[in-house]
Amino acid sequence: MNEILWRPSPTAIERAQVTTFRHFVNERNDLTLTDYHQLYTWSISDRAQFWEMVWRFCKIKASREWDEVLVNGDQMPGARWFEGARLNFAENLLRQVGDTEASETTDTLVFWGEGGARRRLTHRELFSQVARVAHALREAGVSPGDRVAGFMPNLPETVFAMLASTSLGAVWTSCSPDFGVEGVLVRFGQTEPKILFTADGYHFGGKSYDSLARARSILDQLESVEQVVVVPYLNDLPPWQDLPKAALYAEFLGPESVNQIEFAQLPFDHPLYIMYSSGTTGLPKCMVHSAGGTLIQHLKEHVLHCNLGPDDRVFYYTTCGWMMWNWLVSSLATGATVLLYDGSPLHPDTILWDYAEQEKATVFGTSAKYLASIEKRGLHPGASHDLTPLNSILSTGSVLAPESFDYVYRDIKQDVRLSSISGGTDIISCFALGNPVLPVYRGELQCRGLGMKVEVYDEFGRSVVDRKGELVCGAPFPSMPVSFWNDPEGTRYHAAYFDRYTDVWAHGDYAALFSHGGVMIYGRSDAVLNPGGVRIGTAEIYRVVEQFDEVMESIAVGQEWEDDVRVILFVHLQDGLILDDHLQQQIIAEIRQEETPHHVPAKIIQVAAIPRTISGKIVELAVREMIHGRPVENLDALANPEALELYKDLPELQD
Repeated sequence: MNEILWRPSPTAIERAQVTTFRHFVNERNDLTLTDYHQLYTWSISDRAQFWEMVWRFCKIKASREWDEVLVNGDQMPGARWFEGARLNFAENLLRQVGDTEASETTDTLVFWGEGGARRRLTHRELFSQVARVAHALREAGVSPGDRVAGFMPNLPETVFAMLASTSLGAVWTSCSPDFGVEGVLVRFGQTEPKILFTADGYHFGGKSYDSLARARSILDQLESVEQVVVVPYLNDLPPWQDLPKAALYAEFLGPESVNQIEFAQLPFDHPLYIMYSSGTTGLPKCMVHSAGGTLIQHLKEHVLHCNLGPDDRVFYYTTCGWMMWNWLVSSLATGATVLLYDGSPLHPDTILWDYAEQEKATVFGTSAKYLASIEKRGLHPGASHDLTPLNSILSTGSVLAPESFDYVYRDIKQDVRLSSISGGTDIISCFALGNPVLPVYRGELQCRGLGMKVEVYDEFGRSVVDRKGELVCGAPFPSMPVSFWNDPEGTRYHAAYFDRYTDVWAHGDYAALFSHGGVMIYGRSDAVLNPGGVRIGTAEIYRVVEQFDEVMESIAVGQEWEDDVRVILFVHLQDGLILDDHLQQQIIAEIRQEETPHHVPAKIIQVAAIPRTISGKIVELAVREMIHGRPVENLDALANPEALELYKDLPELQD
């Protein structure tokens, strides 16, 4: 069993909202559930009643309640939730606005930009801005089901546009502005937005980047767009005049006198978002997520698993092209203050901790890669910054190595709940995540999410504990996609998750579920290495290799070789260093000692860069295709597509 690094106090457990929820469930259902594990077991055995309790406890606002909570509950896909209910997603996120003094004085949205911009809005100001954008969209002919797209930095205006669109029942879809033209077109070209919001540019790493030139190229090929809205960010008056069908944001807005929103009351499964897969191995999948499913799942995670409330100030480093942006903005429904940041997380290298300190963040969300990077840089945020209000650190995007757990508790804060979380764009939420009433075990995700029948299957499709296997979900849940876009028969949707097991969601993660309830993720199943028939998760190799000070990052793939597969490890070293024989032997010895002889790579090759998606994930499959001389599609999905050329026709792989 892994070492326990943090435990909640008895007082914290008693005050946690998930404990209050357990008492609520017991009282409403004549039960005697005594702890989280019993609550979890009940949540998957009586799913309809569980999700009804979440609705009641989180006080979801609806104009009409449901006729039936769960229809076709044994079908996956095919189950339908809260049949007959009518609600609006944006109305639930904006429900904190009222006649109270807090509406006029309390921050609800704070923004920092790398270029030095600082803004803050109260609940009332946020509501007013959304009302004006909603009015303008309605005047532009937007109606339920229309798509509204954002090619936007992580600005307050992006939040306004999303909430305004969804208040009308339109479907929001977005790409961050660092996407290339083709990367945008293979996404928006499929979903055909009616309105496009774009900023004039963005800041990153001390440089400014123009977005309008790319927007012009996009619009040349995106005939569905009837109106372009240009948001000034780099310049007060950007050169937008030659952009077709365009208006400046201030001109597009409804009048200041508009202070009401007519929230469209729509079915629970009405489309809310279209999210996209990375698209590195083919055309991006367009996943349609429902308003009700997203809302109830996010409320469950924010309230019960993150313990969020009106006193919290929540930060997550994300772009508008990653699902964590959608997840972050949903925390408005809890009354928490949302802290937005746009720019490089390392320019300067302490900027995110400066933000956390000055804005008194209680929740700090980031990627595993960021935590590994700042450790390599020698940052000690706990010593350099006052992080007294901080109670939770969240990490996702890739596997958080056990050594990164050590770093957080050693160099950031001892009394903090470190929650590694894992799910995906596919479910716009988590399968496994944090919990305010459970301990943190080194290297582990604390627990499976309530209402999520998460299991690990062995090679024979049997549920196993304390063994590695395929992460699956064996029962429907509300935030499953309602469909894929332009997939009327559901063929692509079914193939993505249900071809392997009947009525069981196969997520594609290689994982282990432990008897005490924790979860470990070892990497993507399709990137699992298989030398000599032994399955190895790539994260098992990375956690050893990246502890070397010389190694900035690494990527491991399997090369087809002599009727078998051999492990090839690529390493990106610190500037000026060379992979000599001594370092190679050190790496090999450490992998052999910490893991097994099967983990030892057949070849270790130094490269100048590791290719990544725009959201920061390394692309093992693309590298695997490249070393085999096979084509890699949709290079615009990569942040650094030129890096793939480093893996082409390598002489070291010919023997």
